[in-house]
Amino acid sequence: MRIKLLAAATAAVLAPLAFSSPAAASHSWGGYHWARTSNPFTLKLGDNLSSNWKSYLATASSDWSKSSVMDTTVVAGQSNKRCAATTGRVEVCNSTYGNNGWLGIASISVTGGTHITQGTVKLNDTYFNTAKYNTPSWRLMVTCQEVGHTFGLDHQDENFDNPNLGTCMDYTSNPDSTPNNLHPNQHDYDELATIYAHLDSTTTVGLAAPQTASGFEVDDSPASWGRGVSHSKGADTYVRDLGHGDKMITFVVWAR
Repeated sequence: MRIKLLAAATAAVLAPLAFSSPAAASHSWGGYHWARTSNPFTLKLGDNLSSNWKSYLATASSDWSKSSVMDTTVVAGQSNKRCAATTGRVEVCNSTYGNNGWLGIASISVTGGTHITQGTVKLNDTYFNTAKYNTPSWRLMVTCQEVGHTFGLDHQDENFDNPNLGTCMDYTSNPDSTPNNLHPNQHDYDELATIYAHLDSTTTVGLAAPQTASGFEVDDSPASWGRGVSHSKGADTYVRDLGHGDKMITFVVWAR
């Protein structure tokens, strides 16, 4: 089975990006989605978090479950602070991952071109332990955004200087500005309905997969991501060959 791992990063250095992109009419992340045979489906979010993060995951789960096509439920985590993936679900973790430029990373493993088989979210306490980011608003926004990526959502806007769109899927220098960027907005729910409008003949939700598809980790620095294959303003793509036909593809959005 050919597995691709992709990661989207929210950068901690919040200087403006070098380009402006308005809210997109569509913010699907490459067409990636969980395969399933009916809607709504329920996706498990594994809680590997310390106590000061748990309420933010609970809020994000409740918010995303307002979607008409999916529900999420917080369950006991099956990972560790390095956040190895578990097939059929999303693992959410926090730790001091270092001064590497990102607040959070979301990763997804993909098979068959677009079907997500597992996901992880890593929240970087190196920054969240500082006065600037150790606030309920920053913690909630980043948790909401990174969990949203694991459903197949991209950002609605990637310019930190643009006015807030009222969604956690929007880059911002101040999540508390009006409207605040602490929760999904209707455009996010509409996009999920579009992504999951079709049904699949099989499901990847909650199912076991071949051993080679399980336990992959997205590390914390470019040195572990493999060979750079593309570069654009604010974004890079890396490919790491894992052998046996498996590859890890890491998509990183940087701040400028």
